[in-house]
Amino acid sequence: MGQYSYKTIKNSSHGIFRDRGSRFLAFAFQVTSEARIQEILDNLRNEHQKASHHCYAWRIGTNMDHFRANDDGEPSGTAGRPVLGQIRRYNLTNILIVVIRYFGGTLLGTGGLINAYRSASADALANSEIITKTIDELIEVTFPYEAMNDVMRVLKEERAEQVTQSFDTECKIRIRIPVERSERITGRLKSTGKVSVDKLSITY
Repeated sequence: MGQYSYKTIKNSSHGIFRDRGSRFLAFAFQVTSEARIQEILDNLRNEHQKASHHCYAWRIGTNMDHFRANDDGEPSGTAGRPVLGQIRRYNLTNILIVVIRYFGGTLLGTGGLINAYRSASADALANSEIITKTIDELIEVTFPYEAMNDVMRVLKEERAEQVTQSFDTECKIRIRIPVERSERITGRLKSTGKVSVDKLSITY
């Protein structure tokens, strides 16, 4: 993906892997913050209190350098890292994968654990829909009422998503547009006349 887009999953999905009595339940979620990640982990721990391990990996942001892997008591590198490996394999971000193990009574060894956590994560991703999303910018456009037609024409031609609008003596419209087209669209808006453009935030 380029600097203006990234890949993630569209909806939550589940996967499962079994080996010598142990069950590995995988859950994949689209996430954008560590607070949401913690909320999901807490909920899964409450739902699966009898599980022996809750291992996970996540990556958020578009720089691909904000991530974490957790083995939750499994031998170091045998759980969280294989899960993270599947995230990297598909070049995904804004994603959390949790693999919950119900121990079956037989030790699987290092190789067996790595395979189990990797396979459960892969199954969850196979059951998901991977999508490409644009990095967008939220912009507020302020203009006098007499400039309405010119502004609305630009927004229509550029297929800008209107988030909020307020029409009075002074009009305000908040729009969401791809960062890739931000400079062109804001330039066109400013060229219509007495129009001011404020860039508010970047959304992912």
